[in-house]
Amino acid sequence: MPPNHLSAADAIHHAPIAERINWLLELARRHGEAFRGPDAWLARQRYQARHPTAIAALKCMDGRINLSVATQTPAGILMPFRNLGGMFNLGWPHLGEILTQHVMDMVRAGRRVLVLITYHWSRGDPQRGCAGFHYNRAASQDHAWAIRAQLSHLFGHDHATVYPLVCGFETDQEALVLHSTTGATLDLAEHPGHQSETLEAELAALLPDMPAPMRADLLPLLRGNLAHIAEVRARAAAGQRELAIEHREWVICLGRGFDFLHTPNLALIVGPYSPDLAHPIRTAAHIIQSNMDQGRIPDDGFLLLASVPYEQLGVERARAELKARFMGDFAADVIAQAYPRLAERMHRRTAVLDWQARRLELLPTPVA
Repeated sequence: MPPNHLSAADAIHHAPIAERINWLLELARRHGEAFRGPDAWLARQRYQARHPTAIAALKCMDGRINLSVATQTPAGILMPFRNLGGMFNLGWPHLGEILTQHVMDMVRAGRRVLVLITYHWSRGDPQRGCAGFHYNRAASQDHAWAIRAQLSHLFGHDHATVYPLVCGFETDQEALVLHSTTGATLDLAEHPGHQSETLEAELAALLPDMPAPMRADLLPLLRGNLAHIAEVRARAAAGQRELAIEHREWVICLGRGFDFLHTPNLALIVGPYSPDLAHPIRTAAHIIQSNMDQGRIPDDGFLLLASVPYEQLGVERARAELKARFMGDFAADVIAQAYPRLAERMHRRTAVLDWQARRLELLPTPVA
């Protein structure tokens, strides 16, 4: 039984595995319903009409990094690419294919593309930073700049159409830090929020090579982040915000379509990008095993959830089913070989995601 002092969000980590799985699937259902609602749909249409720049974000799987919430941007505007440790390489065939296709689709529609290359850290305690880089902020920044160089190689160095922007995320205050190639930064945690009218000039000085229409579309994110920082500070002052650092993940997610998982220390998300998927799967399994061994989560089971998105019915959805089943089987085999004791407590779910509706559709379990 969970301790009496735990909040409902904390208590779910101590619930029986069947209850935890049902809670997670209900979370996905509510997220999809909210995304499909007329208010949310109209908000996205209005936002994109006013701010046509398409925005993609390369980011860590850490549930604290919810850029839509942190910038007060309608859900569905930011295109996420999430991976364990926030590690990417555009030489990876699948990642390069997906990202290039997304960019080209936007360009054909007449839109510029801003790519936020994010890293994260904690100002208050390095151990609240990115475990994927062993809490080394400098290493995570170096990786972000390497990705920027790859994006420039792929889409051109003048950045008139595709602009790669290195962007830090400080998780204590959920504040953005923008980096320029000169070494200058714009740290919104240190910005006087009541003077947000100065942001336009500051952004132009920081990123003079960014097209003016793109800067205009980036400004709402910065203003939204200033407002969000103020809210985070107010909650912290009222004792309503706890900076949790303890690993207690009980879900391994493999694939794409996990936007509903923005709860800290809940899931380890392995994007389908690296040619060596076995390594991050083993890393995630090791963390789950440690969580059980240390009593941070119940030892009655964990969830392996594989998901693949699709946009069109018919062949594309059928292919998504095959890919999701393959990834689920692959991950299960890797875990069984590396952690046989953990594999005995594995609960599997396989799904496809209707991307336009953000509807998670569980696939039936094949009869043995």
